[in-house]
Amino acid sequence: MKNTKYISWPVLGLMAFVNVIGFDDIIYNFKNQGLGVITTWVFLFALYVIPYGLMVGQLGSTFSKSGGGLSSWVRETSGDTLGYLTAWTYWAASIPYVVDTANSVVVAFGWLINGSNAMEQHMSNAMFALLTFLVFIIFIFLQNHIKNSLQVLNALGGGAMFIMTVLFVVLTVVNLTHGEHIASAPLHVSTFTPKIDLHFFSTLGLLIYATSGSELVAPYVTRMRHPKRDFPKSIIMLTVMAGFLTIFGSFSLGVFFNDHHLPADLKMNGSYYAFDFVGRHIGLGHSMMFLFSIAQLLYMFALLALLLDAMTRMLILDTGKRFMPKQLLKLNQNGRPINGYLLTSGLSGGILLMGVFLPDMNEIFNWLLNLNGIVSPYVTCWIFFAFMQVRKNSQKFHSDYVFIKNDRTAYLVALWCFIITFVAATFGILPQDVSPSSFTYWQELVMNIVTPGILLALGLIMPSIARAQRKKETQK
Repeated sequence: MKNTKYISWPVLGLMAFVNVIGFDDIIYNFKNQGLGVITTWVFLFALYVIPYGLMVGQLGSTFSKSGGGLSSWVRETSGDTLGYLTAWTYWAASIPYVVDTANSVVVAFGWLINGSNAMEQHMSNAMFALLTFLVFIIFIFLQNHIKNSLQVLNALGGGAMFIMTVLFVVLTVVNLTHGEHIASAPLHVSTFTPKIDLHFFSTLGLLIYATSGSELVAPYVTRMRHPKRDFPKSIIMLTVMAGFLTIFGSFSLGVFFNDHHLPADLKMNGSYYAFDFVGRHIGLGHSMMFLFSIAQLLYMFALLALLLDAMTRMLILDTGKRFMPKQLLKLNQNGRPINGYLLTSGLSGGILLMGVFLPDMNEIFNWLLNLNGIVSPYVTCWIFFAFMQVRKNSQKFHSDYVFIKNDRTAYLVALWCFIITFVAATFGILPQDVSPSSFTYWQELVMNIVTPGILLALGLIMPSIARAQRKKETQK
């Protein structure tokens, strides 16, 4: 009798949640839209996140033998070349993500050591970039010496972050029941209505960036006992949990922060401000802030280590010799693509160097974060592209789980998600946190165009280098 260990739908829902939403995601988008973001969250989850997750479920089930990765979905539906381009753009989009994560590690250490935002006030841009790059070097070293402990760290960090976010919401309610004043008062219907303007559209990419990631659990769909019945339950669970935390978390932030007068450094330091406020209001001093700093470090440690390994392995080991120069395919004694790590670190260092020329440390952090709101949604478009190809050829691609039985309807829903994602990514090119009339605005606008352009161009060059190497070898 075959001994199969199935994954239950609550476990898969929790796995998806850890990959999709975090407390910082709530902070970032509260800074962009204030309490109006609550309404945006509601519409986003109803019209985007649920269908997104269910499409991912069908793709993961359809291509389970290919590993369920995004590049394999596109490769199976549209050929090797587009599969490689997907893998490259996914990897390129991860570069700003790992830089932003390394930045967050440095910021978390600053709060843990100083108990305040003193590091921001005294540290130069060059030193901030240097410390961030040092984090990369340390984690590349760790990748070659730590294995199973990283999995434990991932579970520990993700669980700690979830508990801290729930705790923040609960403690806010406790404060309100004891007569706490709402900083954003008075509250009216207009308070929760987002202002639809150019700034609003420029922030949509960061919202999509915050809710993406459920594709990482797609390979586990086929390990469920009843995927047709249970996978939708997992996605509904994910949506309910993430919806609860984003909606009530945003409202809780409105209790402690006046959404009409938010701190300029809220994206970088808002999480620490929030937990410091809560701790002091319940008589625990700064202990809640220090507790969150530890949880943040655990979460970011795990995220950075796994990102560096997963993104590099997917690009180097999943695209094949046809597209990658042989130097990047080289593995060390531990079976790790060490030259791929070095390429990742080198490009990350280049992005850090660009950020040094921005006015201050806070602006570096904001720019890197907003860059994620551009490149990440563009890559997410590949998911909907692959799904549309599957539904156009539904007789060819079999799946145990099917999202919407009617192919035409399913295709139109995917097209809707594709358009929304592409438009949001394109508007995200406009800088969000600086005045349109300032020099920094135009500086960041150019950087937002040039940075993705360079990463994409490098991806187009790699196959040419690989071709030249093969030609040279055949001539010997």
